[in-house]
Amino acid sequence: MGLYFLSNSSSQTMFWQGSAVWQLSVFAAVMVPLAAMYLVWGWWRNQWKSHPVAKTLACFCNPNAEWVSVASDINIEFRRIDKICIETNSIMKVIATDNWIIKVAPYWLDIAHQSDAALILSSSDTHQVAPSSPGGAQYLNIEVKSVRQGVKPFHIRLNAFDFRDLQDKVSRPITVLQNVTFHRTLVDRFLDAFREQVAENPFYETSQDLELCIGCMQTPSNVKLQKMCGDVTVQGDSCTTCYCRPMWCLECMGKWFASRQDQNHPETWMGSKCTCPLCRSCFCMLDVCQVHSR
Repeated sequence: MGLYFLSNSSSQTMFWQGSAVWQLSVFAAVMVPLAAMYLVWGWWRNQWKSHPVAKTLACFCNPNAEWVSVASDINIEFRRIDKICIETNSIMKVIATDNWIIKVAPYWLDIAHQSDAALILSSSDTHQVAPSSPGGAQYLNIEVKSVRQGVKPFHIRLNAFDFRDLQDKVSRPITVLQNVTFHRTLVDRFLDAFREQVAENPFYETSQDLELCIGCMQTPSNVKLQKMCGDVTVQGDSCTTCYCRPMWCLECMGKWFASRQDQNHPETWMGSKCTCPLCRSCFCMLDVCQVHSR
């Protein structure tokens, strides 16, 4: 349009006497922005009630309520630090708050309320080569269905490593179909064995007020490192006494223990040792004691 009004007459003639492709390009350059403006104007009327996102949120409104109230509730929960955000790929992510499950894409979003949604692990696929894991990766396809009228079901595709985080956050159980082969991660299997061993260890009784775990900031601290094994060697990696107060939960301590082991030899993890995250005192699994408050 600038060329047409500001250029000489020969350039103006080119707009009308050029080839059909040129004229079609000029028509599209004018009509596409006008059509986009008309579409946005249609969304803008009546306080954006016609916008696709507003229509989706309106399905969760109480009688005589506006979609803005639902958006405000989601915004309050989204600003909390205890939400989880899982990037399923480079352009999509899944957000789970206390009451909502949201799938965010570049041009749309899907929403479900946890109270009336069913999560079904419908299929899985394993890839031997993956950028994030040299040993391969497994991806899970979860279908989210809502019984609320007007809410469309949607699918979540995420790495199996992120399944546990999503499962811990949602209040509804995730149903795994019988025909789905779900391989748990090596760390998950180790954590089960870690919990079983710690449950057999002696308890540590204290009268201190237990604060939240400094690792996850969600679970109260419930483990204390206390030398209970019979390791009396004089080597540099022998178990020693840890004087740190209880600051970790069992889950975080198990993950820390697994992260410090030889990843190429998982068969040695159970009998290996680790260092305290703070004071670097050496300990083994026999030295991890559950805390009991007096």
